[in-house]
Amino acid sequence: MRVYLGEKSGKYPDGNQVIVQGRDTRVAFDTPQVARHIGPDLDGVDLVLLGHVHEDHMVALGQLRHAAVQVHEADLAAAQSWPGLARHYGYPAPVLEAMRAVIARDFSYHPRPDATAYTHGSQWDLGGGVRVRAHHLPGHTAGHSALVIESEGIAFIGDIDLTGFGPYYGDASSDLRQFQRSLAAVRGLDARLWVTSHHRGVITERAAFEQALARFAARIDERHERLLGYLSEGPQTLDQLVARRLLYPIGIELPYVDSAERRSIQMHLDLLIEQCLVQAVGEGGYALAS
Repeated sequence: MRVYLGEKSGKYPDGNQVIVQGRDTRVAFDTPQVARHIGPDLDGVDLVLLGHVHEDHMVALGQLRHAAVQVHEADLAAAQSWPGLARHYGYPAPVLEAMRAVIARDFSYHPRPDATAYTHGSQWDLGGGVRVRAHHLPGHTAGHSALVIESEGIAFIGDIDLTGFGPYYGDASSDLRQFQRSLAAVRGLDARLWVTSHHRGVITERAAFEQALARFAARIDERHERLLGYLSEGPQTLDQLVARRLLYPIGIELPYVDSAERRSIQMHLDLLIEQCLVQAVGEGGYALAS
């Protein structure tokens, strides 16, 4: 296995590139912006396995037309066409129009209608004893998966990226409850080394991995507490909560931020209502449960 770290250890909008060489087959896990600068090692891949579909993981799909592309079945339509990716994001039409221009300019967006599906437990034998297996870990997207090089005990855990930002679940294909279950499941992967898509890069010690995973998961509860803090000031609408921001700092004005905030906050509110900590009030308002 070879890892090519993107700028700032793969901080978005870049990412970290993994290439796995077997006796018979060379495989790339995702293709972030750094893929543009790798050269022959990437150009010679036979297969691209996408751990999930987002713009920053598809950068070199257009230049690797000779390579097959596979992705989990739940993300397949998003890899195959723009309409599929648009449904995957789920943003309003004006936001999608702006996003399409951004991903074409900054991420060399190129859909792959020839992409095919894998499922949880799918295995690839690359020859010479090198084996890769997919582990479905949804939440970030519906099809988000870890790709584990079983022969070496290495887990590419994608956008369970252990960053200080915390879990991202702001798209139509995202699910907070599933993300929470996946955060428990990723800990149980049989691995001795972990590679993230962004920022962290390579983690070689289990204690460090588990510590980073615990901090990452804790961001969900911190967001719960922040929302409860907002509502302690009095009832507020979803629009008011979106304006105060839960994920992104005020001042960051990317095309999708309000949409991601809206979906994420709504999922938090739904969980807090189930826990009898929040209640719906009036016309579209929310308040602390009485």
